[in-house]
Amino acid sequence: MTAEARTADARTAEARTTRTRTAGARTAQVHPIDPVTTEIIRCALLQAAEDMNTTLIRSAYTPTIYEAKDCAVALLDRDHHVLGQSSGLPIFLGNLEECTRATERMYGAEVWRPGDVWLLNDSYIGGTHLNDVTVYAPIFSGEGGSEELIGFAASRAHWIDMGSKDPGGSMDSTTIYQEGLRMGPLKVYEAGEPCELTHQLIATNVRFPQPTLGDMRAQVACARTGARRLTEIVERWGTGTVLAARDAIFAQTERLEREQIAAIPDGTYEATGHLDNDGIDLGTPLRVTVRVEIAGERMTVDVTDCAEQATGPVNCGAAQTVAACRVGYKLLVSGEVPLNGGSFRPLEVLTRPGTMLAAVEPAACQYYYSHLGLVIDLVVRALAPAVPERAAAASYGDSMIVQLTGTDPRTGKLFVSQEATVGGWGAWDAQDGESCLINNVNGSLRDMPVEVLETLFPVRVEEYTVRTDSGGAGRTRGGNGVVRQYRFAADQKLSLWWERSVTPAWGLFGGEDGTPPRVTLNPGTPDERSLLKANALAVRAGDVLRCESGGGGGYGPAAERAADAVREDVRQGLLTPGAAVSAYGSGERETSGG
Repeated sequence: MTAEARTADARTAEARTTRTRTAGARTAQVHPIDPVTTEIIRCALLQAAEDMNTTLIRSAYTPTIYEAKDCAVALLDRDHHVLGQSSGLPIFLGNLEECTRATERMYGAEVWRPGDVWLLNDSYIGGTHLNDVTVYAPIFSGEGGSEELIGFAASRAHWIDMGSKDPGGSMDSTTIYQEGLRMGPLKVYEAGEPCELTHQLIATNVRFPQPTLGDMRAQVACARTGARRLTEIVERWGTGTVLAARDAIFAQTERLEREQIAAIPDGTYEATGHLDNDGIDLGTPLRVTVRVEIAGERMTVDVTDCAEQATGPVNCGAAQTVAACRVGYKLLVSGEVPLNGGSFRPLEVLTRPGTMLAAVEPAACQYYYSHLGLVIDLVVRALAPAVPERAAAASYGDSMIVQLTGTDPRTGKLFVSQEATVGGWGAWDAQDGESCLINNVNGSLRDMPVEVLETLFPVRVEEYTVRTDSGGAGRTRGGNGVVRQYRFAADQKLSLWWERSVTPAWGLFGGEDGTPPRVTLNPGTPDERSLLKANALAVRAGDVLRCESGGGGGYGPAAERAADAVREDVRQGLLTPGAAVSAYGSGERETSGG
């Protein structure tokens, strides 16, 4: 079937295709406003979201949130459009409002009451795994019987355990029912008071009730901070002025995005990549094809041509696929403009129910983000011929999870440690790729500091270094991955989810691919094992785990790289002398190139 025919099928098969439109209904201006006031209110809304994020991180009980910052927050208007979103995980771009919208669809607009707080973690609504819990609250202005709904405050954070069949989460789950407690929309506070039965339900279904409820209350505090900040803004400027500023901000954002899309040549662009496997059938890669159509000021991203819903946990709800396409879009279109309700109006995303990118019950969704990182890179790869000056080669791509669980002999208590691993990003026309950076799915998330890891869990980090020679060669070089080596200080269980060995970080325009990841248990011993995925694998005190993350792809022919740049890479330890000669030649080229 031709690409044109497949696109036509996707557009006409109403029964099997879900269309997700990001264009919201526009609200007419209700009050005249000047540009200066608009900018002040824009900054106030963005700062309100940052204040919410700070409240959450400083109040959280678990290092996944207060150290790794696995969270995101948003302030929404009463129509569920984003007023401000803090720094956080890009994969939640414009996604938190799906939870408030779903609640309103299910129960009606009259369900919102002052002092109420809700939560939701349903993978088929929010799109993520059950550990990502969204807590949200309506915001009202006025007192007594005159309260008016003016917006919502929402946050999403990773809870360390949801009562799944394995502590923290399972790498080999095959249904959603193995992955833990699935909730929502569910009210957890009513009129400002806790819903004790709901709290008890959560506490009796997770392995760490006290820190879990602590993290939930941190999210409630985050929502209340957002409510205070938005109320203060409305009280200072008046509802009419704030609405007028909102409309002006949304319109400006939409105009800027349409202008940038219009500058891209019309046409259909396509790229294909593969996940290594679904964690169950380790020998079968899973294909993802991204087709991008540019038509004037509009962009359509079609991901209907992808693998069917997988047995293993690499599926996600359609909402998360939309979010991933938005990240790819933002990398190329108006990336300097903060996210708001005017963002993505020129974008349409096509998904197909029953695929791993639009999963339906009872699909397992624990590792929903592996294919989303691939989707993001594929959007950029597809459009690279049209916007070569903006496109970057692929990054190392995945979160590369290391999860440790067991009983800590120092305390006698169960523990769960889950880390994302940094790696190399792709190069682009103007610059080398960044080394040792978190993947573009995770954005502001941090890898766990060695000191925190060793203090909280029975493990030692023996080496944490740049993975020399892992970045793809090119006129601009791909970033390098890292080497992180652990020695276990107690018997425990090891789970791994490492990706991008089948489709490593590709280069662009003649650049070389990055080196794929490698994980070795007990390297250099008779017990040496190479593995990228494992679930609850028993390891013993003294065993060693060596993790080597992938590098980013290069950009442009390696022969065009300046000799002094190659020598500087060797001096900094990013390249060995032998690899420099192999990839770039003798180093006798002119130093003025590339």
